[in-house]
Amino acid sequence: MYHKAIMPSSEKETFYITTTLPYVNADPHIGFALEIIQADVIARYKRQQGYDVIFNTGTDEHGLKIYRRALEEKKDPQKYVDELAPRFERLKSALNLSYTHFIRTTDPHHKLAAQEFWKRCRAAGDIYKAAYHTKYCVGCELEKTDSELEDDRCPVHPNLQVEIIEEENYFFRFSKYEKPLLGFFAENSKFVLPEHRFNEVKNFVASGLRDFSISRRSEKMPWGVSVPDDPEHVMYVWFDALVNYISTLGWPEDRVNFSAYWPGMQVAGKDNLRQQAAMWQAMLLSAGIPNSKQIFIHGFITVDGEKMSKSRGNVIDPAELVQKYSTDSVRYYLLREIPSGEDGDFSYKKFEDRYNGDLANGLGNLVARVVTLATKVKSPARGEARLRRQKPKAKTEVQNIKLIPELKNVKENYEKAMEEVRLIEALEEVWKLIHIADKYVNEEKPWENKKPEVISDLLFLILEIASLLNPFLPETVEKIREQIKIADGQFEIKKSENLFPRL
Repeated sequence: MYHKAIMPSSEKETFYITTTLPYVNADPHIGFALEIIQADVIARYKRQQGYDVIFNTGTDEHGLKIYRRALEEKKDPQKYVDELAPRFERLKSALNLSYTHFIRTTDPHHKLAAQEFWKRCRAAGDIYKAAYHTKYCVGCELEKTDSELEDDRCPVHPNLQVEIIEEENYFFRFSKYEKPLLGFFAENSKFVLPEHRFNEVKNFVASGLRDFSISRRSEKMPWGVSVPDDPEHVMYVWFDALVNYISTLGWPEDRVNFSAYWPGMQVAGKDNLRQQAAMWQAMLLSAGIPNSKQIFIHGFITVDGEKMSKSRGNVIDPAELVQKYSTDSVRYYLLREIPSGEDGDFSYKKFEDRYNGDLANGLGNLVARVVTLATKVKSPARGEARLRRQKPKAKTEVQNIKLIPELKNVKENYEKAMEEVRLIEALEEVWKLIHIADKYVNEEKPWENKKPEVISDLLFLILEIASLLNPFLPETVEKIREQIKIADGQFEIKKSENLFPRL
């Protein structure tokens, strides 16, 4: 539903980010978990920079496959989607997500916004009626050309028969926007990340655009948003669903809130590239609304090298994975192992290797070693150790002059990677800092000389590591900050359990 946001401070910049909306006809899987965790990292990073952030997600609840599944289960479609939507809302706690808005396309406000959007495109002369004849994949809810099919089946949904649709529909005049889109792309060189996905959509638009159907006959498929002034048609699911990106901000009536946050950033899978970067952008141009700010496209996840599917029995439930391991270990694997913008693979062996190598033996071991050393500098008092620094400096500095350029270089590389949504590279920079700290421990041997300045440097490095990791592993960072605090120019150390017990 539409949440009226608290207006941002005039001193703060705003930032808006949204995922796509998954269909509710199947349980959330690890592929969508990747998307929403990536968006969460970006949202948390922007908040850490001082932005007022709106982070949107939700569920796509209209369309033919939803309607048919409800009929199969002998349920009213609305009741059917009402039962399924909470499964996606539960991801918020399971994956420790910080989204502010959760929209369902069956929300009354969204449906009214979709109808208003239709009216504006119609007023621009971009909606007309014509005969529709196409091959259609219900799984994708998209029409398919022969070149996109393999053995007359959609390669994304090979278990489904491609259907032939023949009826009179409304069409959107997509072909009108070939030159405007190419002009927009030329002026916005970072509009789609990564670059090769941007090249892909530019080539698609340059090859020529065909108008696409944006309605279905309600007598055959009544489950959708009614077309304004024509109850015999409902909106094509994609036309309806894409409007959620602006309806969640209160468009069209809440102009102040909408203009404060739009345009925004979108995160989507590679199978959504054309819809997000071309179709939706043309629709926005038609309706007289600013184009999106940026689109980040991620790849697919295979399991042990094979495509995830129910028939193979290899679909990974992110909630079950969290129960078996932990929230932050799942977040870390997806963010560190799956290349930004590319396909990646999941296996339990890779997961446990990454957990033990990077989290247990890396980050967890460093924090445990340094906290233990810090408690031995002075006798613990009531379960805590207080470490007074010699010549206290600013809280972002270390005393060893050799560490300063290394720390600066890591932070600069990290920030560049984050701005370009190269999340693996950003994490690699954090782990460089972990290795620097490990090397410093081994070289200085503070357990022998008990130099307070060495312990102090190590504690500061860990707090820097925590700050950089905060968008990625928020629960872990909270645990680190509970163990290492600064008060009145002193460190307060409280040893706790290991962050990541070895598997």
